[in-house]
Amino acid sequence: MIKVLLADDQSLLRLGFRAFLGQEPDLEIVGEAGTGREAVSMAQALRPDVVLMDVRMPVLDGIAATRQIVAADHGTRVLVLTTFDLDEYVYAALRAGAAGFLLKDALPADLIGGIRTVAAGNGVVAPTVTRRLIEQFTPHLPEPGTAARPDPLAALTTREREVYLEVARGHSNAEISAHLHLTESTTKVHISRILGKLTLRDRAQLIVHAYETAVVRPSS
Repeated sequence: MIKVLLADDQSLLRLGFRAFLGQEPDLEIVGEAGTGREAVSMAQALRPDVVLMDVRMPVLDGIAATRQIVAADHGTRVLVLTTFDLDEYVYAALRAGAAGFLLKDALPADLIGGIRTVAAGNGVVAPTVTRRLIEQFTPHLPEPGTAARPDPLAALTTREREVYLEVARGHSNAEISAHLHLTESTTKVHISRILGKLTLRDRAQLIVHAYETAVVRPSS
C-alpha cells in the first residue's frame, strides 16, 4: 500500500481527493492536514510515502513545509499541487526538494499515476510546468559566443546524454523509448545511471539541473 497524506487548506478539496484516491486498491489516505505546520507534524508522526502538498498553505507555506519534510529524511516524498501553471513557486518547490509538481485540474488518472510514480522513487512534472521552467531560465541563459564552461554532462555516455535531454524536455519513458528505439526497461536503466552519475534524486531535479546548467535551451 502507498500511504498518502493530504495537505490542503480547503476541506472540500481534501474531501474530493479522498473520495477518488480512496477507490484505488493500492492507495491509503492516512491523514489530512489543513496547514503547512500540520503537514510537517503529521508527516513526522505518520511517515507517509507521499504528501500531496498545496503550495499556498496557512501558518507555514507549502514550500517551507516541503523543505522541512524532505530535510527530515524519513523517506517521505512530496508531490506539490497548485491551481496555476504560472505559479511563481514552481521552481522554488522543486528546489525545496519536491519530487514532482502537478496542477489541481489534472485528470484523476494523471494524479493517481503521479502518486505512484513519486512513491516508486521517480519524479513527475506537468508539461505546462516544464514550459514554466523554460520561461524561468530564459533570461539567465548565456549569450552565444561566451567562454566555454566545463561540460556538466561529461560523465555521461552518448546514449545517456540523449536520454537526459529527452527527460529534460518532459518526455515520458514510453515517449523516450519510442523516439530512441529503446525498450522501456532499458530507458529506465539509463535514467537510473544518469541520476546516479549526476547525483540527482529524480526527474524533477534533472529538469532543474538541465536549465540551471543551460544544457537545454528554449529553442531546443
